[in-house]
Amino acid sequence: MDYQDALQIAAQQVLALKGHTIDVLTIKRPTEVQGAVELAKIVSKLSPIIGNLLEYAVVGYLNSAHAWQPGCKWIRQDPGFPDTILQGMNEPQPGIEIKTWFPLATEITARFRDSQTAFQFNQTKVALLCWLPEYVIAGQPKIIDVWIGNALDVAQARDKHYHAPPHYVVLEPEDTSTRTRNLQQTNCTGLKFQGNPTQLRKAQTLVKSWGKAGLTYKTDPRYQARLRELTRQFPYRPDTNFSKMDRIVLSSLEEFKSNVMETLFLDRTIQQWLDSLERVDLQTLVTLVASS
Repeated sequence: MDYQDALQIAAQQVLALKGHTIDVLTIKRPTEVQGAVELAKIVSKLSPIIGNLLEYAVVGYLNSAHAWQPGCKWIRQDPGFPDTILQGMNEPQPGIEIKTWFPLATEITARFRDSQTAFQFNQTKVALLCWLPEYVIAGQPKIIDVWIGNALDVAQARDKHYHAPPHYVVLEPEDTSTRTRNLQQTNCTGLKFQGNPTQLRKAQTLVKSWGKAGLTYKTDPRYQARLRELTRQFPYRPDTNFSKMDRIVLSSLEEFKSNVMETLFLDRTIQQWLDSLERVDLQTLVTLVASS
């Protein structure tokens, strides 16, 4: 088995989690309508906690669902990228970056900042697990659907979407290969132009001097040096929304998001549940109260 075989097997296992309820945490069902109203307001705040618990649970599931070759097991890297790797396999080690999405929140808030250069062997997958409590606002987390893609595709789509010099610049991390692993930088940065109209015209002239190919994002040192010179000459600020999965504009991920919101869950689409909870629809909330 090589690393690509291992990745394919692991990806199929994660996809098979669709429809499963994961026993990591249980939210008690409300017994009256006002309790449902209050719970609907705060359930999204549990998303980061449950997301971390789901990530941990997936690692255990990967090890139990398949007999990996002797000496190999999936381990969680915390901190570290990706979230889980198949320890014991020769380089390049296959890995999965696990993201979670609670669709009753505003958007997919998970980020993907890692550089394209980290995936030169296409050895990493990204898994996005969409979950809801089994009773919408209560119960155990249930996996509604799963999206899996290549980390390289996600990184390339992100850079293509954001990079538009001089208005917006994506920068590769500095070379930190000589540092210990925990101090190495792998994250890209998104910078927005903050200059005045005169500065913008000068910046546009500089970018134009790079030629037509200068607008296309590249990770090579020469191109990155040009970008760093641009950001030194003119004012830029970090973009706090850079690399959010919800804004990367990857076609398969966009289709996944749309399909999830149209998915039927307890006789309503998830979009209908979202709309009802946002307007605190009491007729809907009463259906979520536990019977006495």
